Amino acid sequence: MAKIDIRNEIRFILNGRDVALSSVAPDATLLDWLRLDRSLRGTKEGCAEGDCGACTVLVGKLSAAGLVYESVNACIRFLGSLDATHVVTVEHLRGEPGKLHPVQQAMVDFHGSQCGFCTPGFIMSLYGLWMKSPDPSNAAIEKALQGNLCRCTGYEAIMRAAHAISTYGKAAKDPLALERQDIMERLQALHDRARVEIGAGKKRLIVPADADDFAAVFATEPTATVVAGSTDVGLWVTKHMRDISPVIFIGNLDGLGGITEDKGVISIGAGVTYTEAFSTLSKRIPALGPLVDRIGGEQVRNMGTIGGNIANGSPIGDTPPPLIALGARLTLRKGDERRTIPLQDFFIAYGKQDRQPGEFVEAVHVPVPAKDTKFAVYKVTKRRDEDITATLGAFCLTLAEDGSVADIRIAYGGMAATPKRASAVEKALVGKVWNEATVEAAMSEYASDFTPLTDMRATAAYRALAAKNLLLRFYVETTGTKAPFQVSRSEAA
Repeated sequence: MAKIDIRNEIRFILNGRDVALSSVAPDATLLDWLRLDRSLRGTKEGCAEGDCGACTVLVGKLSAAGLVYESVNACIRFLGSLDATHVVTVEHLRGEPGKLHPVQQAMVDFHGSQCGFCTPGFIMSLYGLWMKSPDPSNAAIEKALQGNLCRCTGYEAIMRAAHAISTYGKAAKDPLALERQDIMERLQALHDRARVEIGAGKKRLIVPADADDFAAVFATEPTATVVAGSTDVGLWVTKHMRDISPVIFIGNLDGLGGITEDKGVISIGAGVTYTEAFSTLSKRIPALGPLVDRIGGEQVRNMGTIGGNIANGSPIGDTPPPLIALGARLTLRKGDERRTIPLQDFFIAYGKQDRQPGEFVEAVHVPVPAKDTKFAVYKVTKRRDEDITATLGAFCLTLAEDGSVADIRIAYGGMAATPKRASAVEKALVGKVWNEATVEAAMSEYASDFTPLTDMRATAAYRALAAKNLLLRFYVETTGTKAPFQVSRSEAA
């Protein structure tokens, strides 16, 4: 491996100015730094857990698609993750001389703000959407605002403002568009492929130069906290006051961000975010599209990674059950050595995964279902959008020519200490005719597979019943029903 240059400062662009920080705590958040160090107080703290959107800013990064700006939650975004990025806050918005920015003016004219606390966050989310889609649909606006909560105005006024933005100005003439080439060149200069190391002893943060450098660093620092999107680790700091140092930041790391397909298998690098994976997954495995759209809000999907969701090992992680049902495999790396295992074997017990010290998730490999395979995934939550799973079921079914079950894989989250297959239920279904009697008979086997817990999201009895009903729903949906199980707001209108 070639010698890696090391520098001792984080470099990024804040609004229009270059920033270089040589003193950064591993757990310092972007929100605190903006408000306390830079007096940019338009970015608010509402929930400190990436749920309300009051802290929304845009972060621009270089990618295969060029310079991409995404809305993120500053309250759980660490300063150490910002190397070679462009941070844009609400204070940077500007219209023509003497005028508000088009997004701001639309919110004023359509009465999209009342108490005003959440307004800067809404404006930044709408700004990010407008730059990508100047004439968005209702569905696109709702998706962009999933992660922004308002307690007093009501969303209809904000929706009307969102539709009207382009009547106040053109996205192509926005300063971020006009300055795009200049910002790209500045970011390219900052992206010098050096390793960043700040601090001493345990209180250190490290940003590896690339994936190979990360493998080398983690092999020598196996107790370090690895942070990709910080959508979970951020809460360790803001809610649980945990000491996470030393920290290795791997977001947007060269070598972990690819998505490829070969011989019907989609390989997703551990650093790929939900947003980056959405296009490929929703096209090749359509049932995964609606699921990804319900993982957090847009800000969370822009930060969180599929690899991180797997590596974290949470029993209510949304991606492991459907990937297990699809027969996904996982590549683990330690130094220059790699091994690939079935994803289902990675989860051993609560908080315990098949991962050795210094070993990390490098990629997940997901088979695309054959045309005659029936696949579905269902997420049960208290509210539809931006909520944590109570239980989630994923089903992958292949029928024989005589209508019997040739193969079925069923996996659940929220039903056990780990994401887990319903092996006894599968056994009760294989070889039987796929009909309602078979399904109802197999339901008794759920008691053999799962002993769910009661917590703040659902009771054990509710989870047990919901798991059975999801199997019944899958049966009904795979036997030709025309009745919709879900109706969107636009469909109901």
